[in-house]
Amino acid sequence: MELSTRAIQFSLHKPKIVTAIMVLCTLIVGAFIVKVHVDTDPENMLSEHEAVRVFHDQTKKEFGLYDVVVLGVVNEHNPDGVFTPETLQRVYTLSKFAATLEDPEDPERRVVSRDIIAPDNVDNILQAGLGQVRFEWLMKEPPKTREEALKIRDYALANPLLKGTMVSEDGKALGIYLPITKKDFAHSVAEQLRKKIDEIGAGDDEFHITGLPVAEDTFGKEMFIQMAVSAPLAMLMIFLLMLYFFRNIQLIIAPMIIAVCTVVVTMGMLIGTGHTLHIMSSMIPIFIMPIAVVDSVHILSEFFDAYQQRKNRKETLIYVMGDLFKPMFFTSLTSAAGFASLAFTPIPPVQAFGIFVALGILLAWFLTIIFIPAYIMMMKEESLENFGTDTADASHKNSFLNRHLRWIGKTSSGKPWLVIGVNIGIMIVGVVGIFMIKVNDNPVKWFKKSHEIRVADRVLNSHFGGTYEAYLILAGNVQEMTVAQAAEQLKEKLRFILQGSPAILSSAMEDVDQEIADSKSVQGLKDALAQLWNIELDNAPEDDDTVYDSWGKALDSLGGIGAQKEVFKRPDVLRYISDFQKHLAQKGDVGKSNTVADVVKKVHMELFEGDPQRFAIPDTVNAVAQTLISYQNSHKPDDLWHLVTPDYTKANLWLQLRSGDNLDMERV
Repeated sequence: MELSTRAIQFSLHKPKIVTAIMVLCTLIVGAFIVKVHVDTDPENMLSEHEAVRVFHDQTKKEFGLYDVVVLGVVNEHNPDGVFTPETLQRVYTLSKFAATLEDPEDPERRVVSRDIIAPDNVDNILQAGLGQVRFEWLMKEPPKTREEALKIRDYALANPLLKGTMVSEDGKALGIYLPITKKDFAHSVAEQLRKKIDEIGAGDDEFHITGLPVAEDTFGKEMFIQMAVSAPLAMLMIFLLMLYFFRNIQLIIAPMIIAVCTVVVTMGMLIGTGHTLHIMSSMIPIFIMPIAVVDSVHILSEFFDAYQQRKNRKETLIYVMGDLFKPMFFTSLTSAAGFASLAFTPIPPVQAFGIFVALGILLAWFLTIIFIPAYIMMMKEESLENFGTDTADASHKNSFLNRHLRWIGKTSSGKPWLVIGVNIGIMIVGVVGIFMIKVNDNPVKWFKKSHEIRVADRVLNSHFGGTYEAYLILAGNVQEMTVAQAAEQLKEKLRFILQGSPAILSSAMEDVDQEIADSKSVQGLKDALAQLWNIELDNAPEDDDTVYDSWGKALDSLGGIGAQKEVFKRPDVLRYISDFQKHLAQKGDVGKSNTVADVVKKVHMELFEGDPQRFAIPDTVNAVAQTLISYQNSHKPDDLWHLVTPDYTKANLWLQLRSGDNLDMERV
């Protein structure tokens, strides 16, 4: 006797044991579901070893970057916008509150208080006389008067690192950027902030909370609600369809039991094997439920037709299972193979989805062939008395569905070429459509337009440079310079800084050419020229400041020769970054960018008593170094390392985008 026949015979003779085993196994495996961990982080769609993800993680560690929750306050009604004593008091309270947020069960999940961007936690860079700057907290305490509030606004708008990032250009909006150590802490942060806002009152202000971590984590929480709604609806739809066709509630409960058991066991295996519940895997129940009842429908349909001929459950089931066993097995096997092929994709959540849907299909087939016969054998014979085709009346045979099925059959057999032609036409349209597909995604757009996250995203991105972040990393070439390369670089600098003193430029150039032959190292060239030009500086006429200043500039330019490895202290490199920022802004996709060049220009301006004409990159490496050293006297000197590495061999361009769509990011 074949294994399949023995399994069916066992179900027919021991229906209660079969049912008990199925229920017990379902409960045991299903118990693992309580250990579920939801993961909505798109980064985990990639393998941990994927090059782009490794680089991303390395960059975040190297520059001390975190995912950010954005709390925005908007006031369109007050002429002063958000810069009123009342609004800034609320901002101050919320900022201090946010700095204390952490998960009591896991202190590693917290807000990184030191890196918060808020009025009370950023420096105001001010001039303190020629060659000096001083740093004060932008808002050490909430302002008491309108004048104090407006002064805070003016200071913030004068800082290129804050304008368009923390403060909107029209002064109507203000943002608090809250870096968090773990993305899955974002929803908790947002909920606690909303409670605090309700507690202190919003007044005339509008408060909005957005950011990719908030969207992703909130979606994970709401995903369970959607599953709890959609899964029962799917079950109800399947139940009503089978009730319409078979008109026997007691009988069609069996396929529903199989669908539920298959879903519970499959999800239990998924979670029990250590997999997280990702967006893809959350759809497994919806895929499995309709597939799980397919074989049951085949059996019930055949049983429906054959029962009235035999009037015996056991004989009818043996006939039906013998007739359908192989077709059901091979169709289930091919369906499972199709989903299992997803295991060859390089995306872990898609692999898990394919493998467990395939296992669910095979499990549904197995449960169907052993449980459906067992269930029917446990039914009373009287309940099947009117079950079968003999009960169908003329009105049923002429129903809307049957009439159209007969028409489809006649058309297919009578006009085969027409049917083939229509199918080919549909296929051509489908192929054209495939080539028109544009892959685009944005976690914020997973929510409906009226959702508070979508509203916040729309409002805040209309005021700021953008709440979506991207980082462009520039790495310098730190190969050792030859003497000739150093001399050529020096000549370029001299042409630039001495263009107003042609005689001194010519003399300096001659000195460089002369010392190239005698110098065996870059440092030797530098020392020889420094000696010559110091003599020229000492011999400069006392009444001719131009000659003295020119030779002084020539001496300063030598500093760049020794700073080859500190690429991002070089004025030409910083000017390139500044020009690149302007280029990105002109293209329109990047709303705002922040770089080390902005820091240098702002500090350089304040070193010259706030002269707007000095808002530029200095001409020498030494001058750039002075601005950076001055900045490191601020309250938060480590903020500089978010934009450049301490050895100045890498720089980070922090880009703010108003759209998080994939297509927009690709265009950038």
